[in-house]
Amino acid sequence: MKPVPRPTPETRPFWDGAAAGQLRIQRCLACERHYFYPRPGCPRCGSDQVEWVTASGRGTLYSYVINHRPAPGFEDETPYAIAVVELEEGVRMMTNLVGIEPTPENLPLDLPLRVVFEQRGEVWIPLWEVAR
Repeated sequence: MKPVPRPTPETRPFWDGAAAGQLRIQRCLACERHYFYPRPGCPRCGSDQVEWVTASGRGTLYSYVINHRPAPGFEDETPYAIAVVELEEGVRMMTNLVGIEPTPENLPLDLPLRVVFEQRGEVWIPLWEVAR
């Protein structure tokens, strides 16, 4: 069984968005920069004046590793790609790639991607696939 994240009060808007099919990230109202992972203050300027926004759901492959030694719950899925995706909004998110054979030939950097969601327990997990 794959691990299931536990939403906290700080991350609840992210998980509620995922359940609604939306990728939500935070934006600082002071410096107007987007950021991810969820937290109460801007990591750039320190302001606590932040809001949740719906991201475009589009990004590009920034980096990846092909994992051949599965984590618990992923035994039947090796090999799989663990990736860092750069969103159009400029933030990076660690995730898994789905719907593509994880080989270096299939995963050129800057590959256009789009978010998809997988239900896992009571939460929906954002994953990324090749944008078509």
